Amino acid sequence: MPKTIAIVGGTGAEGSGLAQRLARAGARVLIGSRDLRRAEAAAARIPRAEGRLNADAAREADIVILTVPLEAQISTLKSLKASFRPGAVLVDTTVPLEAAVGGRLTRTLGLWAGSAAEQAARHVPDGVAVVAAFHSVSASLLAEIDTSLESDVLLCGDSAEAKAAVREVIEMLPGARAVDAGPLENARLLESLAALLISLNIRYKVKHTGVRITGLEP
Repeated sequence: MPKTIAIVGGTGAEGSGLAQRLARAGARVLIGSRDLRRAEAAAARIPRAEGRLNADAAREADIVILTVPLEAQISTLKSLKASFRPGAVLVDTTVPLEAAVGGRLTRTLGLWAGSAAEQAARHVPDGVAVVAAFHSVSASLLAEIDTSLESDVLLCGDSAEAKAAVREVIEMLPGARAVDAGPLENARLLESLAALLISLNIRYKVKHTGVRITGLEP
């Protein structure tokens, strides 16, 4: 298990849910924000969590989970570039939804990089591996802290070592199973899957739809 996990954008719904669950599982969790008071206030509600400015959180962490909206992704990564530890892993959870530019919540935007995760990889220092993950887990489900996730979490990346580290993080969450979905270029598929799940949630009026893949070795 990594020594420290930073959640950049940790005061938002997804970041807060991940922070609560990982802290409960025993990780040292740093909640990052552009506003230190907001970070500290969010951390005060979670045992074993600490509030930091985003750059300070990244500076202390082995794994940095990015949970900001698409429109803040690049600017946030640029602000963190000098703060990543050598050998750190960035977990990108960004879903490039049309809603970021006033479009539909159930459609993804086309990005020149191919996916938000590949876009993130262009804005981190050499030696920082990017893994895409957590797209199939809704913020509303994460917030139900006493509810088992009962979901597969698909992840993809180009570094086997980085994916192994993220697998350990995922499997700290009760009911979650990490599934290796291949190289980072497959992130565009995971991001599209997230949009599909949102569409299903809206159509069937449910708060969250998880993913379970049958036939895989446990």
